[in-house]
Amino acid sequence: MSPAPPVRRLRLGMPRRMVSQVLLMQLAIAAGVVVLATGLFLAPLSDQLDDQAMRRALAIAQTTAAVPQLAEDLRDTPPTVDGPVQREAERIREASGAEYVVIMDLHGTRWSHTDPSQVGGHVSTDPSEALAGREVMGIDSGTLGRSARGKVPLRDSDGRIVGAVSVGIEYDSVRARLIHAIPGLFAYAGGALAVGALAAWLISRRVHRQTRDLAFSDISALLSEREAMLHGIREGVVALDRAGRVRLLNDEAQRLLGIGEERAVGRTPDEALGEGRTADVLAGRVTGTDLITVRGQRVLIANRMPTDDGGAVATLRDRTELEQLGRELDSTRGLIDALRAQDHEHANRMHTLLGLLELERYDDAVEFVGEVVGDHRATAEQVTEKIEDPLLAALLVGKATVAAERGVALRVSDRTRLPDRLVDPRGLVTVVGNLVDNALDAVAGTAHARVEVELRAEGRTAVLRVRDTGPGIPAEHRESVFTEGWSTKKPPAHGKRGIGLSLVRRLAERQGGSACVGEALGGGAEFTVVLPEALAEPAHEPALEPALAASAKGTAEEESR
Repeated sequence: MSPAPPVRRLRLGMPRRMVSQVLLMQLAIAAGVVVLATGLFLAPLSDQLDDQAMRRALAIAQTTAAVPQLAEDLRDTPPTVDGPVQREAERIREASGAEYVVIMDLHGTRWSHTDPSQVGGHVSTDPSEALAGREVMGIDSGTLGRSARGKVPLRDSDGRIVGAVSVGIEYDSVRARLIHAIPGLFAYAGGALAVGALAAWLISRRVHRQTRDLAFSDISALLSEREAMLHGIREGVVALDRAGRVRLLNDEAQRLLGIGEERAVGRTPDEALGEGRTADVLAGRVTGTDLITVRGQRVLIANRMPTDDGGAVATLRDRTELEQLGRELDSTRGLIDALRAQDHEHANRMHTLLGLLELERYDDAVEFVGEVVGDHRATAEQVTEKIEDPLLAALLVGKATVAAERGVALRVSDRTRLPDRLVDPRGLVTVVGNLVDNALDAVAGTAHARVEVELRAEGRTAVLRVRDTGPGIPAEHRESVFTEGWSTKKPPAHGKRGIGLSLVRRLAERQGGSACVGEALGGGAEFTVVLPEALAEPAHEPALEPALAASAKGTAEEESR
């Protein structure tokens, strides 16, 4: 026999979906408020209706006692069914709509009553307070049942109390008014409940759209996961609201930016970090991807993404730790490029040297070797004296060898001075390499071909100029040359042109700088690249010992001689 299917038990409790829970709670709150308001309204309504009935009875009694003839008739006539007191009391009762109007003497004997058989009898309730001169109102039970009553003394023309007037309002009419008011009250309460339910439904729809139908447990789990992720990843995260104020930054962002959460949250990037490129990137005033910025001694890569609520989230990556490895790698690449460029020329020189030795022209061989070594050493010394960064120096030495093979004189300007404080040396190597390669292509094969490189530091800004003696660039094409894919040369079979200058401008703008081209003095093209914050702040260096300083000075003077 097949096993019986499991019995599904009905589970009662709160629904799992958050929107259903919110709707149910809002409906419960609305219903509770309506019931509470209805109860609070009904509770005093009964007392108010009782008070109104008693006051109405008292007013009718006061009006009846004010009839001047009534006191004289009470004093001069006996209590009879057709007497003047009974007739006047019945007239007032019918005119006012009261249940009864009873007039009594000082002994509590009725002179009037709704039931004629009660005339001449003693009243059923205590009249002593009214006969004592006090007005009384209340809810009492008498021969006609429960009623709202008002009693006042009856005075003659001289002000002497000769009796009392008691007026009653049927209590069933008071209760009927209360019961009659309840359906209307429930109608208003139902309308209020319907409006509250509609408002709750609209709010739940909005919550449904904004929370994407998540349960409270899901939201709690997401918040916990977000906290763990934000504070566990090794990438800085800065969240900004629609007003541009920082509302969150994780532990890594605090470390990279060098600020605490209490100093940044609720403030704009300018207020938290001070004016500078880092604040501009976080505030969105500088756009792009993988933006390079410097914060203190750290090189950061920043990306900013807008959010649906008008804010933004910026991520920060630390590139400082990669600089050491990058320098070593670029140095190796520069050395390989230089060796590859010298390979062909070195073979020719070795053949020349071998021929001189075979011809036994030893003096010429020695002279030839000295010239080759001296030229190369002079070029290297000229570059390293002016450019302290090893990557750029190696690059220019290698490019000088390549230029010599192509019949081009590559010269470093006398104005060149660049300390070894570059924030992004690989980026500057790319810029210099592309510009020098383009200049060599432009002047190759021309007479008196020459390329001049000028690298100068102005504070933390690096200014690069590359001049050549080529044909130059027409004014109408000076912006187009920086467009990717644009070139006046035929593309090679293995690739495409129009990439180098586009990369130069992109790297410059990514660091907040600029790249442009103009006409050089004497003809040719002059490319100028400005890179703000390309250099780090100079580190404090202790002063040289006096003896060491004197020795260094003497060595410098000896070399100059």
